Amino acid sequence: MADSLRRLVNTSTYSILQDKLESWYKDYHLISCDQNLNRCCELLELTSKVQGQLFTILNLTAREGGHYAGVDTLKSRFLPWLGSCFSIASSGVTSDTSFSLIQESKEKDMKIRELSISHEHEIKKMETQLNSAQMQLDAVKQELDDAQLDLDETRNKSATTLLATEDEIIQLKADLMTARDEAQIYKRKLDILDDYERQMRMLKDEISILTTEKSLLQDRLIRSRSSSPLGHRSRSPSPLPYIRSESPSWTRLSNSTRQSRMISRFSDIYTIERLDAQTLLKRYIDDIEMVQRIIFIATVESFHAAKMAFRQFRLRVRKTLSPTHTGQESLDDTVMDYIIRNLDLYDVQSSVNDVIRAMNVNPKISFPPEVDFILISSFIREVCRLAFSMQTLEPPLDIAFTTDGELFSDNKYRRSYDSEYTAPLVAYHVWPALMEGDSVIVKGEAVTKRGALWSPRRSRSRSRSTSPVRSRTSSPSRGLSSLNRSASPGRLSPSRL
Repeated sequence: MADSLRRLVNTSTYSILQDKLESWYKDYHLISCDQNLNRCCELLELTSKVQGQLFTILNLTAREGGHYAGVDTLKSRFLPWLGSCFSIASSGVTSDTSFSLIQESKEKDMKIRELSISHEHEIKKMETQLNSAQMQLDAVKQELDDAQLDLDETRNKSATTLLATEDEIIQLKADLMTARDEAQIYKRKLDILDDYERQMRMLKDEISILTTEKSLLQDRLIRSRSSSPLGHRSRSPSPLPYIRSESPSWTRLSNSTRQSRMISRFSDIYTIERLDAQTLLKRYIDDIEMVQRIIFIATVESFHAAKMAFRQFRLRVRKTLSPTHTGQESLDDTVMDYIIRNLDLYDVQSSVNDVIRAMNVNPKISFPPEVDFILISSFIREVCRLAFSMQTLEPPLDIAFTTDGELFSDNKYRRSYDSEYTAPLVAYHVWPALMEGDSVIVKGEAVTKRGALWSPRRSRSRSRSTSPVRSRTSSPSRGLSSLNRSASPGRLSPSRL
């Protein structure tokens, strides 16, 4: 049975029947009636052969099962089928139903064949695309290989060039180092020359300013002899009042805003930077009075140095702008506008150095030799910047004139917490008052104690104030600062001259 079934499978009889049936269907309307009958008979012959082979296999299978095996199957399936074949009219399956089943089977076979054809077509299309992608990949690989070859060639050339120019690079670096050293030497020399020239200009300007102030002081002394010695500073009018310009420039419009900011900054320096500097000095100096004196003198000297720098800067700007000045605004307004817009050109470090030099020769300060005033250079720098900016206001702001042992004024100062509230005289000042002309803008702070006039520092202060010539002979910068502070800053500010 197995051999017969294998032969039936290998011959593919049903496939041949299906092909012949499809070929007959395609040619049915093209061939004659005899030809159609012949093909139908041919199909019947093939079908009978297949049925004969199937009956043979059925017989062999029944024999292999034994005498009684397969009886139920033959009774339930084979015999009823044979009865239905010989009595078609009595069965429930008609010829039309059989034909429809055959037609449905044919349509399914056709769909399967169409799907197979389309699947093969898609496979061929994908194979074509795959071949195209493979060709592109091969081209890209070839380009990469060419690029790698070019890169290797360029790398070899670069390595050869680098080896060839290594000595030149070393020589150029050595030449560059030599040129930098020479440039540093020339720069130091140029800085020294600039310092000499700046000092010469400062001395010339200070001499002219001091000459003018001397004449003004002599006039004030003559006029103040008839007035009270304690109030002549506040009642004497300014000899050269500040001339206001009516030009609505940017400087004048922003004057009030800038003044408010500077007053706020002055208060912030008192509450923040001053306390930081005081804490820093306490590490080296145990005397709190000396620490407060050092900070106060640093503040006064910073205002003085900033005012001197402002005068020189204004003179230079005026000299530069005067040849090309045009327009409706006056030259003074133009100069002031330029200074306000270019406050960053102020050489604040030079003023800091001047303040430190002045403090080093101040007889009111006694400090350990290991202490250097560079410790509070940041505090001095902030005060110098603020003082320089205050000179650009209209009218400018300045600190009040102070002397140790002066009569305490509630309008200008508030007493420190360690003061003697019944003492009428000021022993020393902690913070200066901010003035606008004769008006107090921000109160200062002072310490009042009894016997302030008999303090050793008081005697040195008075000897310095009454003999500016001797102090100027010992230190030019100190002489200029002491002579300038002998007059009221609010009245004789050079920005009003």
